[in-house]
Amino acid sequence: MTLDTTKEAGMFDRSDAEAVIFHAAIVAFTYYPDKHLDEPGYTLDEDLEWCAGTMTDLPAGTRQELVDEIRMLAAEPTRDRQGFIKKVLSLVHD
Repeated sequence: MTLDTTKEAGMFDRSDAEAVIFHAAIVAFTYYPDKHLDEPGYTLDEDLEWCAGTMTDLPAGTRQELVDEIRMLAAEPTRDRQGFIKKVLSLVHD
């Protein structure tokens, strides 16, 4: 995943980045493939929309890349989370 981290890309502050990481962690920890059977009507997309709500200051393309990565973090429990955290923190302005 390559993110545009220029100031013009709509970087955000540390509390926003921490909110993204927190929301992604909740989704990754609570998702399991049969969750929709235990919670009728549940979709992973609703959790991803919840995560995207913490990224409103980012450009749409960057936001979508992060949402796609969160989807993979939820679906693949062994996926590298440290890389995701570093990417999110790289969007924090000074």
